[in-house]
Amino acid sequence: MSTSTPQQITDPLCYHGEGPVWSPVWGGLRWVDMLAGDLLTLRDDEAVDRLHVGSRVAAFVRPRTGGGYVVGLERGLGLADDPHAAPTALDPMWTDENLRMNEGGCDPAGNLYCGNMAYDRTPEIANLYRVTADGDVSVALEGVTTSNGIDFSPDGSRAYYNDTHTGGTDVFDVDESGELTNRRRFHSADDGRADGLCVDSAGNVWVALNRVGRVRLYSPGAEVLTEISLPVRLTTACTLGGEDGRDLYVTTSREKLEDPEPEAGAVFRVRVDTPGKAVLPYAG
Repeated sequence: MSTSTPQQITDPLCYHGEGPVWSPVWGGLRWVDMLAGDLLTLRDDEAVDRLHVGSRVAAFVRPRTGGGYVVGLERGLGLADDPHAAPTALDPMWTDENLRMNEGGCDPAGNLYCGNMAYDRTPEIANLYRVTADGDVSVALEGVTTSNGIDFSPDGSRAYYNDTHTGGTDVFDVDESGELTNRRRFHSADDGRADGLCVDSAGNVWVALNRVGRVRLYSPGAEVLTEISLPVRLTTACTLGGEDGRDLYVTTSREKLEDPEPEAGAVFRVRVDTPGKAVLPYAG
């Protein structure tokens, strides 16, 4: 499978860039500077707009079915009806100040899955939550350490998920009621920390490998199809977008870097063979 050389498309704007999403709702690419509490949007003229969400954390962003967006805040969610307006915070989902939101994504039915992690990195005290269109919150998975990328296969029958502490990517079956079942290891990431992920239109899975500066593509059968190296170590997440869906966007971080890297915190773009699927919106 062929890929192009990664191209840096923004300045190193972020301390901890994360969660890239491509959506026509806001005109293309949006991502978060997580620990600054900001949403960043790439304009057609390649300038970047920055919007503070009123929280010290902006963990992820997804479009809403009716317009606007949902954003992960420090201890809950925020909703906006306009894609360029600041969000309104909902009630906190937990009270423990050691826990913060970290990642999220939606299933084909419009439910939002979002997970948290401990500021002090205490293992297995966090959860992956399921939030329905009506705002009902339930725990989908207990005993999580660092909840990261989650996305679904094109037919909705599988969910892929990274709890980074476990050392790889897991896969679930999705039953007729939409519940995640039969959790099992999809692929181990022995040479990096599995961070954000996305699934393309053929069901292949892109995984950002933090600390080693790579993004790896797996087939639905967990065969390694290709791997892309970037000039920074802290690759955090990836998404597919662009006019034909074949632009792979990769966010990066400079969080706690002891050896400065000039490009750390920038967004990179790579041309790939297989297009992505449309981002799944939140129905709430």
